[in-house]
Amino acid sequence: MKKIEAFIRPEQLEDMKEILDTLQLSGLSIMQVMGCGNQKGWKEFVRGAEIDYQFLPKIKMEMIVLDEQADSVVDSIVSKAYTGEFGDGKIFISDIGDAVRIRTGERGRKAVR
Repeated sequence: MKKIEAFIRPEQLEDMKEILDTLQLSGLSIMQVMGCGNQKGWKEFVRGAEIDYQFLPKIKMEMIVLDEQADSVVDSIVSKAYTGEFGDGKIFISDIGDAVRIRTGERGRKAVR
């Protein structure tokens, strides 16, 4: 199993939800986060003082998928989130040792399906 964490632009969220239906994924967690990277943020003047906004709003998506689904999920996220500009985001993929569905006690692949 793989954990996929994707940091994307907020305006891309609706496109990302389509991935769930298209790839028949069973779950997705979404969080609103703030972050910075190559995009750097912006500067504004408020009451004559310069304010440097280094953190920009992003959406963090987390999902656990089976090993054989990971490549297609990552490819789908990249194709939907790509604009070619700084701030398109990043995807992190890590291995998951086990999973447990609390309601039934199922473990491993059965818990993710």
